[in-house]
Amino acid sequence: MAHVYLGFGSNLGNRGATIQAALAALPAATAGRLLAVSRLYETAPWGVTDHPPFLNGVALLDTSLAPADLLAALKGLEAVAGRQAGPRWGPRPLDLDILLYDDLTLTTPTLTLPHPRLLQRRFVLQPLADLWPAQRPLLGALPAVHLARVAEQAVVLSAELPAACVE
Repeated sequence: MAHVYLGFGSNLGNRGATIQAALAALPAATAGRLLAVSRLYETAPWGVTDHPPFLNGVALLDTSLAPADLLAALKGLEAVAGRQAGPRWGPRPLDLDILLYDDLTLTTPTLTLPHPRLLQRRFVLQPLADLWPAQRPLLGALPAVHLARVAEQAVVLSAELPAACVE
């Protein structure tokens, strides 16, 4: 089983319900087990900014799927949630990204691990820091160091709670 950190977000429809449904479906879809879910954060859109704010978080799971198969499973969950092809960084009912897959470094035409923009995005780093041990280096530095580099990016702790679907 591989330890995988997944970023998730939603900015269309009932964001909380969409995220809750996706988290509940993750174990079956990924042949795995959901171990932990971060707090949820309200964040401004990144890249293209003329659409509603996101609700973002990070989940930790164990999976027996290989990275490419995991990516396909996540794309399937996005489709079930109503995601359609659209502009890069555009609005979406569900976004699921593989952030870290064990200690694997991988570059293929469809997948790069660790996620290539992980350290540039506070909306990913903040919830990841909820789950990552504070004194364990993350890609060469402590989480607090990475967070300080993106401190100008606003994230607000959401009053919504993640689904209670962790085993």
